[in-house]
Amino acid sequence: MARSLRLALFSLFVLISQASADHVILTGGPALRHWENLRVPQDQHDRWWANFVRASTLRMVEIRKAYGEGAPIVWIVYRPGYQDRGREDSKPYTNWITDLARDRRVTLVWVDSTASTISALNSRPRGSVQSFDYFGHSNKFCFMLDYSGGIMGACTAWIHERDLSKIKSSIFAKDAYCKSWGCHTAQSMSGAWKSKIGLRLEGAKGKTDYTVVGQGKLPIGEGWVR
Repeated sequence: MARSLRLALFSLFVLISQASADHVILTGGPALRHWENLRVPQDQHDRWWANFVRASTLRMVEIRKAYGEGAPIVWIVYRPGYQDRGREDSKPYTNWITDLARDRRVTLVWVDSTASTISALNSRPRGSVQSFDYFGHSNKFCFMLDYSGGIMGACTAWIHERDLSKIKSSIFAKDAYCKSWGCHTAQSMSGAWKSKIGLRLEGAKGKTDYTVVGQGKLPIGEGWVR
């Protein structure tokens, strides 16, 4: 009887843990073409508005394959980038992203600043985040939530490695898998993430290439480091 009770309690604990597990995807915004068209072609970014969105949905497929079709996914998206690019292209990109979230059965959370992004992360239940992925522009010191939007070749919203202490490390499961799909993360921010969050953050040593996402492939990095 005691053994049956222990098994029942263990099964209940597993079910509760699975129910509260989250897979968080943070998606930054694209550059505006009216700035990028001023650059030489090889230095231009984001000819396609949906590089980071498409990469995010490809990762959702991977998560559901690995963790089950019912795996809960929280999709945090930097809205101003898609509002601005939508106005530039005369397309309802924020509506399309909302439709993608609904069709893929994910929880969509719009953010518009560093503070709201950190708040969205910190709202996750204690120990619930099983995986974290970032898709967007970055340099070795920060996730750039926007880039070449308000200012050509510059960022006005970010999560810098100095901001990582504001993120509650308690939201992550002890074995959570974390990865940045932006450029250069492994050169500094991965180390800061490990120091402040207590987990490894896989990142690229150099640039990442998003041109392959249109072929149904996740971005290619110049060597991934954990």
